Amino acid sequence: MLTLLVMNSCDSFVDVDLPKSQLTSQTVFEDFATADAALTDVYAKIRDKGMLTGTNSGLSNELGNYADELEPYGPASNPSVVFFKNIILPSTPDIAEYWNSGYNQIYAVNSIIEGVNQSTHLSSTQKKQLQGEALFIRGLIHFYLLNLYGDIPYIKETDYRKNSIVTRMPDNEVYQDIITDVKNAADMLQENYNSEQRVRPNRYTAKALLSRIYLYSGDYQGAEQEASSILNQSQLYILTADLDQVFLIGSQETIWQLQANADGQNSQEGDLFIFLSGPPPMVALNNILINSFSMQDLRRSKWIKTVTNNNGVWYHSFKYKEQNFTPVSKEYSIIFRLAEQYLIRAEARAQLGDYNGAKQDLNIIRHRAGLSDTIALSKEEILQAILQERRWEFFTELGHRFFDLKRSGQLDNVLMPSKNGWNSTDRLFPIPQNELSTNPNLRPQNPGY
Repeated sequence: MLTLLVMNSCDSFVDVDLPKSQLTSQTVFEDFATADAALTDVYAKIRDKGMLTGTNSGLSNELGNYADELEPYGPASNPSVVFFKNIILPSTPDIAEYWNSGYNQIYAVNSIIEGVNQSTHLSSTQKKQLQGEALFIRGLIHFYLLNLYGDIPYIKETDYRKNSIVTRMPDNEVYQDIITDVKNAADMLQENYNSEQRVRPNRYTAKALLSRIYLYSGDYQGAEQEASSILNQSQLYILTADLDQVFLIGSQETIWQLQANADGQNSQEGDLFIFLSGPPPMVALNNILINSFSMQDLRRSKWIKTVTNNNGVWYHSFKYKEQNFTPVSKEYSIIFRLAEQYLIRAEARAQLGDYNGAKQDLNIIRHRAGLSDTIALSKEEILQAILQERRWEFFTELGHRFFDLKRSGQLDNVLMPSKNGWNSTDRLFPIPQNELSTNPNLRPQNPGY
Protein backbone atom coordinates (compact mmCIF):
# COMPACT_ATOMS: atom_id res chain seq x y z
CA MET A 1 0.00 0.00 0.00
CA LEU A 2 2.80 2.42 0.92
CA THR A 3 4.42 1.77 -2.45
CA LEU A 4 1.22 2.82 -4.18
CA LEU A 5 1.03 5.95 -2.04
CA VAL A 6 4.55 7.19 -2.73
CA MET A 7 4.47 10.63 -4.26
CA ASN A 8 6.21 10.41 -7.62
CA SER A 9 7.47 13.97 -7.48
CA CYS A 10 10.10 15.56 -9.67
CA ASP A 11 13.05 17.47 -8.27
CA SER A 12 10.98 20.59 -7.74
CA PHE A 13 7.27 21.06 -8.12
CA VAL A 14 7.84 24.51 -9.59
CA ASP A 15 10.06 23.00 -12.28
CA VAL A 16 7.70 20.88 -14.36
CA ASP A 17 4.17 19.68 -13.92
CA LEU A 18 3.93 16.90 -11.38
CA PRO A 19 2.90 13.52 -12.72
CA LYS A 20 -0.32 12.12 -11.37
CA SER A 21 0.11 9.71 -8.47
CA GLN A 22 -1.88 7.75 -5.95
CA LEU A 23 -1.37 10.59 -3.46
CA THR A 24 -3.48 12.92 -5.55
CA SER A 25 -6.19 10.36 -6.17
CA GLN A 26 -9.41 10.92 -4.25
CA THR A 27 -9.65 7.18 -3.62
CA VAL A 28 -6.85 7.58 -1.07
CA PHE A 29 -9.19 9.62 1.09
CA GLU A 30 -12.12 7.24 1.01
CA ASP A 31 -10.59 5.34 3.90
CA PHE A 32 -8.76 6.61 7.00
CA ALA A 33 -6.11 3.90 6.81
CA THR A 34 -4.99 4.89 3.32
CA ALA A 35 -5.19 8.61 4.07
CA ASP A 36 -3.15 8.07 7.23
CA ALA A 37 -0.63 6.00 5.26
CA ALA A 38 -0.20 8.91 2.85
CA LEU A 39 0.64 11.17 5.79
CA THR A 40 2.98 8.56 7.27
CA ASP A 41 4.81 8.54 3.96
CA VAL A 42 5.43 12.30 4.32
CA TYR A 43 7.06 11.73 7.71
CA ALA A 44 9.31 9.11 6.12
CA LYS A 45 10.34 11.61 3.44
CA ILE A 46 11.11 14.24 6.10
CA ARG A 47 13.24 11.70 7.96
CA ASP A 48 15.17 10.49 4.91
CA LYS A 49 15.64 13.56 2.75
CA GLY A 50 15.95 17.30 3.04
CA MET A 51 16.49 19.72 5.90
CA LEU A 52 15.46 17.62 8.89
CA THR A 53 17.11 14.35 7.95
CA GLY A 54 19.77 13.11 10.34
CA THR A 55 22.05 12.03 7.50
CA ASN A 56 25.15 13.94 6.43
CA SER A 57 23.09 16.12 4.07
CA GLY A 58 20.75 17.40 6.82
CA LEU A 59 20.93 20.65 8.74
CA SER A 60 22.29 19.06 11.92
CA ASN A 61 25.48 18.29 10.03
CA GLU A 62 25.76 20.98 7.38
CA LEU A 63 24.81 23.95 9.57
CA GLY A 64 27.16 22.57 12.23
CA ASN A 65 29.92 22.86 9.64
CA TYR A 66 28.61 26.21 8.42
CA ALA A 67 28.81 27.71 11.92
CA ASP A 68 31.35 26.76 14.62
CA GLU A 69 30.40 23.26 15.77
CA LEU A 70 31.87 20.79 13.27
CA GLU A 71 34.69 20.36 10.80
CA PRO A 72 34.82 17.92 7.89
CA TYR A 73 37.25 15.05 7.35
CA GLY A 74 37.60 12.35 4.74
CA PRO A 75 37.94 13.01 1.01
CA ALA A 76 37.97 16.47 -0.56
CA SER A 77 34.67 15.50 -2.18
CA ASN A 78 32.97 15.46 1.24
CA PRO A 79 29.96 17.76 0.59
CA SER A 80 30.40 19.32 4.05
CA VAL A 81 33.62 21.01 2.91
CA VAL A 82 31.80 23.79 1.03
CA PHE A 83 29.70 24.50 4.13
CA PHE A 84 32.73 24.51 6.41
CA LYS A 85 34.60 26.88 4.09
CA ASN A 86 31.45 28.96 3.49
CA ILE A 87 31.79 28.70 -0.28
CA ILE A 88 28.31 27.45 -1.14
CA LEU A 89 26.88 28.52 -4.50
CA PRO A 90 23.41 28.62 -6.09
CA SER A 91 24.44 25.39 -7.83
CA THR A 92 25.54 23.56 -4.65
CA PRO A 93 23.55 20.27 -4.58
CA ASP A 94 22.47 20.46 -0.92
CA ILE A 95 21.21 24.02 -1.40
CA ALA A 96 18.92 22.84 -4.18
CA GLU A 97 18.00 19.73 -2.19
CA TYR A 98 16.75 21.70 0.82
CA TRP A 99 14.58 23.88 -1.39
CA ASN A 100 13.27 21.09 -3.62
CA SER A 101 12.60 18.51 -0.92
CA GLY A 102 11.04 21.17 1.31
CA TYR A 103 8.57 22.29 -1.32
CA ASN A 104 7.85 18.73 -2.37
CA GLN A 105 6.99 17.88 1.24
CA ILE A 106 4.77 20.96 1.28
CA TYR A 107 3.14 19.79 -1.95
CA ALA A 108 2.47 16.42 -0.36
CA VAL A 109 0.71 17.86 2.69
CA ASN A 110 -1.24 20.29 0.51
CA SER A 111 -2.47 17.27 -1.46
CA ILE A 112 -3.55 15.67 1.81
CA ILE A 113 -5.31 18.83 3.01
CA GLU A 114 -7.21 19.12 -0.27
CA GLY A 115 -8.07 15.42 -0.34
CA VAL A 116 -9.29 15.41 3.24
CA ASN A 117 -11.39 18.54 2.67
CA GLN A 118 -13.11 16.90 -0.29
CA SER A 119 -13.62 13.53 1.33
CA THR A 120 -17.12 12.41 2.24
CA HIS A 121 -15.94 9.18 3.86
CA LEU A 122 -13.79 10.43 6.74
CA SER A 123 -15.31 11.40 10.09
CA SER A 124 -14.88 14.93 11.43
CA THR A 125 -12.46 13.63 14.08
CA GLN A 126 -10.36 11.87 11.47
CA LYS A 127 -10.34 14.96 9.27
CA LYS A 128 -9.17 17.18 12.12
CA GLN A 129 -6.31 14.85 12.96
CA LEU A 130 -5.08 14.57 9.37
CA GLN A 131 -5.51 18.25 8.62
CA GLY A 132 -3.89 19.28 11.91
CA GLU A 133 -0.78 17.21 11.23
CA ALA A 134 -0.59 18.41 7.63
CA LEU A 135 -0.88 22.07 8.65
CA PHE A 136 1.79 21.55 11.29
CA ILE A 137 4.17 20.09 8.70
CA ARG A 138 3.40 22.89 6.24
CA GLY A 139 4.23 25.50 8.86
CA LEU A 140 7.33 23.65 10.04
CA ILE A 141 8.89 23.28 6.59
CA HIS A 142 8.14 26.89 5.63
CA PHE A 143 9.72 27.99 8.93
CA TYR A 144 13.01 26.35 8.09
CA LEU A 145 12.94 27.53 4.47
CA LEU A 146 12.32 31.09 5.64
CA ASN A 147 15.24 31.04 8.07
CA LEU A 148 17.60 29.59 5.47
CA TYR A 149 16.64 31.54 2.33
CA GLY A 150 14.94 34.69 3.62
CA ASP A 151 11.90 35.84 1.66
CA ILE A 152 10.19 32.80 0.15
CA PRO A 153 6.85 31.85 -1.44
CA TYR A 154 4.26 30.40 0.92
CA ILE A 155 2.56 27.56 -0.94
CA LYS A 156 -0.95 26.54 0.11
CA GLU A 157 -2.25 24.60 -2.89
CA THR A 158 -1.26 22.07 -5.53
CA ASP A 159 -2.16 24.02 -8.67
CA TYR A 160 0.99 23.84 -10.79
CA ARG A 161 0.05 26.79 -12.98
CA LYS A 162 -0.17 29.07 -9.95
CA ASN A 163 2.85 27.63 -8.18
CA SER A 164 5.08 28.00 -11.24
CA ILE A 165 4.80 31.80 -11.18
CA VAL A 166 4.83 32.48 -7.43
CA THR A 167 6.80 35.37 -6.00
CA ARG A 168 8.78 35.65 -2.80
CA MET A 169 6.96 37.20 0.16
CA PRO A 170 8.42 39.46 2.87
CA ASP A 171 9.47 37.50 5.95
CA ASN A 172 6.84 39.11 8.20
CA GLU A 173 4.09 37.94 5.85
CA VAL A 174 5.55 34.45 5.72
CA TYR A 175 5.67 34.37 9.52
CA GLN A 176 2.00 35.34 9.67
CA ASP A 177 1.07 32.48 7.34
CA ILE A 178 3.19 30.06 9.37
CA ILE A 179 1.59 31.21 12.61
CA THR A 180 -1.91 30.85 11.15
CA ASP A 181 -1.19 27.30 10.00
CA VAL A 182 0.44 26.19 13.24
CA LYS A 183 -2.23 27.78 15.45
CA ASN A 184 -4.91 26.01 13.41
CA ALA A 185 -2.93 22.79 13.76
CA ALA A 186 -2.80 23.20 17.55
CA ASP A 187 -6.58 23.68 17.65
CA MET A 188 -7.17 20.53 15.58
CA LEU A 189 -4.69 18.16 17.22
CA GLN A 190 -5.40 16.15 20.34
CA GLU A 191 -3.48 16.70 23.57
CA ASN A 192 -2.50 13.04 23.86
CA TYR A 193 -0.21 11.15 21.53
CA ASN A 194 -1.52 8.30 19.42
CA SER A 195 1.42 6.13 20.54
CA GLU A 196 3.89 6.00 23.42
CA GLN A 197 6.76 6.68 21.04
CA ARG A 198 5.59 10.22 20.20
CA VAL A 199 6.28 9.88 16.49
CA ARG A 200 3.18 11.81 15.44
CA PRO A 201 2.69 15.42 16.60
CA ASN A 202 0.12 16.31 19.23
CA ARG A 203 -1.24 19.73 20.26
CA TYR A 204 1.86 20.52 22.30
CA THR A 205 4.15 19.71 19.39
CA ALA A 206 2.43 22.50 17.47
CA LYS A 207 2.76 24.76 20.51
CA ALA A 208 6.49 23.94 20.73
CA LEU A 209 6.88 25.14 17.16
CA LEU A 210 4.75 28.20 17.93
CA SER A 211 6.92 29.15 20.90
CA ARG A 212 10.01 29.01 18.68
CA ILE A 213 8.31 31.00 15.92
CA TYR A 214 7.26 33.70 18.37
CA LEU A 215 10.78 33.88 19.80
CA TYR A 216 12.37 34.19 16.36
CA SER A 217 9.85 36.80 15.21
CA GLY A 218 10.14 38.90 18.39
CA ASP A 219 6.73 38.16 19.95
CA TYR A 220 8.15 37.46 23.41
CA GLN A 221 4.78 37.46 25.15
CA GLY A 222 3.56 34.77 22.76
CA ALA A 223 6.76 32.77 23.19
CA GLU A 224 6.49 32.89 26.97
CA GLN A 225 2.83 31.84 26.93
CA GLU A 226 3.29 28.93 24.52
CA ALA A 227 6.37 27.62 26.32
CA SER A 228 4.55 27.82 29.66
CA SER A 229 1.58 25.91 28.25
CA ILE A 230 3.95 23.02 27.50
CA LEU A 231 6.02 23.23 30.67
CA ASN A 232 2.82 23.10 32.71
CA GLN A 233 1.97 19.66 31.27
CA SER A 234 3.90 17.73 33.90
CA GLN A 235 1.82 14.60 33.28
CA LEU A 236 3.21 14.44 29.74
CA TYR A 237 6.63 16.05 29.94
CA ILE A 238 9.41 15.81 32.51
CA LEU A 239 12.95 17.09 32.08
CA THR A 240 15.09 13.97 32.01
CA ALA A 241 17.54 14.08 34.92
CA ASP A 242 20.07 11.62 33.49
CA LEU A 243 21.76 13.08 30.41
CA ASP A 244 22.46 9.57 29.12
CA GLN A 245 18.71 9.00 28.77
CA VAL A 246 17.62 12.25 27.12
CA PHE A 247 17.71 10.82 23.58
CA LEU A 248 16.21 7.41 24.28
CA ILE A 249 12.92 6.54 22.59
CA GLY A 250 10.99 6.56 25.86
CA SER A 251 12.35 9.85 27.18
CA GLN A 252 9.62 11.96 28.79
CA GLU A 253 11.50 15.03 27.61
CA THR A 254 10.71 14.24 23.97
CA ILE A 255 7.95 16.33 22.42
CA TRP A 256 8.23 14.88 18.91
CA GLN A 257 10.61 12.50 17.15
CA LEU A 258 10.88 10.79 13.76
CA GLN A 259 10.58 7.01 13.78
CA ALA A 260 13.38 4.92 12.28
CA ASN A 261 12.80 3.10 9.02
CA ALA A 262 12.88 -0.43 10.48
CA ASP A 263 12.71 -2.33 13.75
CA GLY A 264 16.13 -2.35 15.36
CA GLN A 265 17.31 0.69 13.42
CA ASN A 266 18.33 3.72 15.44
CA SER A 267 18.81 7.41 14.72
CA GLN A 268 20.56 8.57 11.59
CA GLU A 269 22.47 11.07 13.74
CA GLY A 270 24.15 8.27 15.70
CA ASP A 271 25.20 6.59 12.48
CA LEU A 272 26.58 9.88 11.15
CA PHE A 273 28.39 11.40 14.11
CA ILE A 274 29.82 8.40 15.98
CA PHE A 275 33.22 7.06 14.92
CA LEU A 276 35.39 4.55 16.77
CA SER A 277 38.85 5.35 15.44
CA GLY A 278 40.68 8.30 13.97
CA PRO A 279 40.88 10.14 11.78
CA PRO A 280 37.11 10.75 11.51
CA PRO A 281 35.50 9.41 8.34
CA MET A 282 33.16 12.38 7.82
CA VAL A 283 32.99 15.05 10.56
CA ALA A 284 34.15 15.75 14.11
CA LEU A 285 33.32 18.38 16.69
CA ASN A 286 35.27 21.62 16.36
CA ASN A 287 37.84 22.35 19.08
CA ILE A 288 36.27 25.79 19.46
CA LEU A 289 33.11 24.12 20.74
CA ILE A 290 34.98 21.59 22.88
CA ASN A 291 37.04 24.29 24.60
CA SER A 292 33.94 26.34 25.39
CA PHE A 293 32.70 23.73 27.90
CA SER A 294 33.79 23.82 31.52
CA MET A 295 35.10 20.53 32.85
CA GLN A 296 32.24 20.55 35.39
CA ASP A 297 29.63 20.51 32.64
CA LEU A 298 28.17 16.99 32.47
CA ARG A 299 27.29 17.57 28.83
CA ARG A 300 31.02 17.60 28.17
CA SER A 301 31.45 14.11 29.61
CA LYS A 302 28.06 12.61 28.69
CA TRP A 303 27.35 14.05 25.23
CA ILE A 304 30.88 14.19 23.80
CA LYS A 305 33.18 11.24 23.13
CA THR A 306 36.96 11.43 22.73
CA VAL A 307 38.78 9.28 20.16
CA THR A 308 42.58 9.11 20.18
CA ASN A 309 45.42 7.39 18.39
CA ASN A 310 49.10 8.11 17.84
CA ASN A 311 48.27 10.77 15.27
CA GLY A 312 45.77 12.91 17.13
CA VAL A 313 42.71 13.51 19.29
CA TRP A 314 39.20 13.97 17.93
CA TYR A 315 35.74 14.42 19.41
CA HIS A 316 32.30 13.39 18.25
CA SER A 317 28.78 14.11 19.36
CA PHE A 318 27.56 11.32 21.65
CA LYS A 319 24.02 12.48 22.34
CA TYR A 320 22.78 9.47 20.39
CA LYS A 321 24.70 6.44 21.65
CA GLU A 322 23.77 3.83 19.03
CA GLN A 323 25.56 3.74 15.70
CA ASN A 324 24.26 0.43 14.40
CA PHE A 325 21.20 -1.81 14.53
CA THR A 326 20.19 -3.21 17.93
CA PRO A 327 17.73 -6.05 18.69
CA VAL A 328 15.09 -3.37 19.26
CA SER A 329 15.32 0.31 18.36
CA LYS A 330 16.61 2.46 21.21
CA GLU A 331 16.83 5.94 19.70
CA TYR A 332 14.83 7.94 17.17
CA SER A 333 15.66 11.38 15.77
CA ILE A 334 14.28 14.01 18.16
CA ILE A 335 12.97 17.21 16.57
CA PHE A 336 11.50 18.95 19.63
CA ARG A 337 12.38 18.38 23.29
CA LEU A 338 11.48 20.00 26.57
CA ALA A 339 14.82 21.67 27.35
CA GLU A 340 14.24 24.09 24.47
CA GLN A 341 11.03 25.28 26.04
CA TYR A 342 12.81 26.25 29.27
CA LEU A 343 15.38 28.25 27.33
CA ILE A 344 12.74 29.82 25.08
CA ARG A 345 10.81 30.94 28.13
CA ALA A 346 14.00 32.16 29.80
CA GLU A 347 14.86 34.33 26.80
CA ALA A 348 11.31 35.62 26.41
CA ARG A 349 11.15 36.52 30.11
CA ALA A 350 14.47 38.34 29.91
CA GLN A 351 13.22 40.34 26.94
CA LEU A 352 10.04 41.17 28.88
CA GLY A 353 11.97 42.34 31.96
CA ASP A 354 11.30 39.31 34.19
CA TYR A 355 14.95 38.70 35.02
CA ASN A 356 14.35 36.48 38.04
CA GLY A 357 12.00 34.25 36.06
CA ALA A 358 14.49 34.11 33.19
CA LYS A 359 17.31 33.04 35.51
CA GLN A 360 15.11 30.41 37.17
CA ASP A 361 14.45 28.73 33.83
CA LEU A 362 18.07 29.05 32.78
CA ASN A 363 19.27 27.54 36.05
CA ILE A 364 17.03 24.50 35.63
CA ILE A 365 19.01 23.57 32.52
CA ARG A 366 22.32 24.48 34.15
CA HIS A 367 21.61 22.38 37.25
CA ARG A 368 20.86 19.32 35.14
CA ALA A 369 24.27 19.78 33.53
CA GLY A 370 25.95 19.95 36.94
CA LEU A 371 26.54 23.71 36.83
CA SER A 372 25.82 26.31 39.48
CA ASP A 373 23.41 29.23 39.14
CA THR A 374 24.18 31.81 36.50
CA ILE A 375 25.96 34.94 37.69
CA ALA A 376 24.30 37.09 35.02
CA LEU A 377 22.50 40.16 36.38
CA SER A 378 21.61 42.64 33.66
CA LYS A 379 19.33 41.98 30.71
CA GLU A 380 22.29 41.86 28.33
CA GLU A 381 24.21 39.46 30.56
CA ILE A 382 21.22 37.14 30.96
CA LEU A 383 20.54 37.06 27.21
CA GLN A 384 24.19 36.28 26.51
CA ALA A 385 24.16 33.55 29.17
CA ILE A 386 21.07 31.99 27.55
CA LEU A 387 22.70 32.12 24.11
CA GLN A 388 25.76 30.37 25.53
CA GLU A 389 23.61 27.78 27.28
CA ARG A 390 21.80 27.03 24.04
CA ARG A 391 25.18 26.45 22.41
CA TRP A 392 26.07 23.78 24.96
CA GLU A 393 22.59 22.24 25.05
CA PHE A 394 21.74 22.03 21.34
CA PHE A 395 25.00 21.45 19.50
CA THR A 396 24.57 19.27 16.39
CA GLU A 397 20.79 19.56 16.65
CA LEU A 398 19.15 20.92 13.50
CA GLY A 399 21.22 24.08 13.19
CA HIS A 400 20.19 25.74 16.46
CA ARG A 401 23.60 27.38 16.81
CA PHE A 402 23.51 29.02 13.37
CA PHE A 403 19.93 30.22 13.81
CA ASP A 404 20.65 31.56 17.31
CA LEU A 405 23.65 33.57 16.12
CA LYS A 406 21.67 34.83 13.16
CA ARG A 407 18.59 36.02 15.04
CA SER A 408 20.70 37.60 17.80
CA GLY A 409 22.77 39.55 15.24
CA GLN A 410 26.03 37.89 16.31
CA LEU A 411 26.94 35.85 13.24
CA ASP A 412 29.65 38.23 12.05
CA ASN A 413 31.12 38.87 15.50
CA VAL A 414 31.43 35.15 16.24
CA LEU A 415 32.27 33.63 12.85
CA MET A 416 34.43 36.23 11.13
CA PRO A 417 37.34 35.80 13.59
CA SER A 418 37.18 31.99 13.49
CA LYS A 419 36.28 31.24 9.85
CA ASN A 420 38.35 32.47 6.92
CA GLY A 421 35.51 32.20 4.42
CA TRP A 422 32.75 33.95 6.38
CA ASN A 423 30.98 36.96 4.81
CA SER A 424 28.04 38.93 6.19
CA THR A 425 25.90 37.86 3.24
CA ASP A 426 26.34 34.22 4.26
CA ARG A 427 23.50 34.70 6.74
CA LEU A 428 21.21 33.58 3.89
CA PHE A 429 21.58 30.68 1.51
CA PRO A 430 21.33 31.42 -2.22
CA ILE A 431 18.12 30.62 -4.05
CA PRO A 432 18.93 27.57 -6.22
CA GLN A 433 19.94 28.71 -9.69
CA ASN A 434 17.59 26.30 -11.40
CA GLU A 435 14.62 27.84 -9.58
CA LEU A 436 15.58 31.38 -10.65
CA SER A 437 15.94 30.21 -14.26
CA THR A 438 12.59 28.42 -14.22
CA ASN A 439 10.64 31.14 -12.45
CA PRO A 440 12.01 34.68 -12.88
CA ASN A 441 9.44 35.89 -10.33
CA LEU A 442 11.72 34.49 -7.61
CA ARG A 443 14.41 37.02 -8.51
CA PRO A 444 16.50 38.82 -7.40
CA GLN A 445 19.07 36.40 -6.04
CA ASN A 446 20.05 36.87 -2.40
CA PRO A 447 22.96 39.30 -1.91
CA GLY A 448 26.48 37.89 -2.18
CA TYR A 449 25.68 35.23 -4.78
